[in-house]
Amino acid sequence: MTASCAQVVPLKDVPSVRTAAQLPIHLADGREAASTIYSFHGLSDGKEHVALRFGNADAEAPLVRLHSECMSGDVFGSARCDCGPQLQESLRRLHEEGGYLLYMRQEGRGIGLYGKLDAYRLQEQGHDTFEANRALGHGDDERDYTAAADMLKALGITRITLVTNNPEKRRQLQALGIEVAAVQPTGLFSGKHNLRYLQAKVRHTHHTLALPETGAEA
Repeated sequence: MTASCAQVVPLKDVPSVRTAAQLPIHLADGREAASTIYSFHGLSDGKEHVALRFGNADAEAPLVRLHSECMSGDVFGSARCDCGPQLQESLRRLHEEGGYLLYMRQEGRGIGLYGKLDAYRLQEQGHDTFEANRALGHGDDERDYTAAADMLKALGITRITLVTNNPEKRRQLQALGIEVAAVQPTGLFSGKHNLRYLQAKVRHTHHTLALPETGAEA
């Protein structure tokens, strides 16, 4: 008589915290902020996203900012977008009020750094940021926030106050089981180099930006 053998199917990785380390940060205004930075196991897309926790983040619905990586804006201070100023504002607010920054490795709305630079060149030829993506064969916005929901759940957070001007972030997070109790906007960081970019975000993806009245797009 031959014994039957049941095949053992490994369970899918459950998102969990991999490492937590202290990370002091220099804010743009010269102050120092204390934070804890987290890495994760089992995120849905396998990318190296990180979360930073600031202050008393144990509120019933803590402040959470999802920030997509932007090397040109975050590192080099590009004036073509509002990413760098949004990141600095978020770090300041989280230092003062407590909460979490989720830094998502989703450069160029998901098309990557080189793809974004290709899109920059098309914008210089007259396309707006979304038209440039389409001309390159990409979607308007290819970001998927499943990994962000994974990170929050790994941190034990299922109810948040979301800091964003992008309604898609709220829609996706709620569909993924994260309750968005409230939304707080970011500031408006507009200038001559990024006004057309911000106008395109309002027109194509309905960002809640109170742009100044202007004539033809810059």
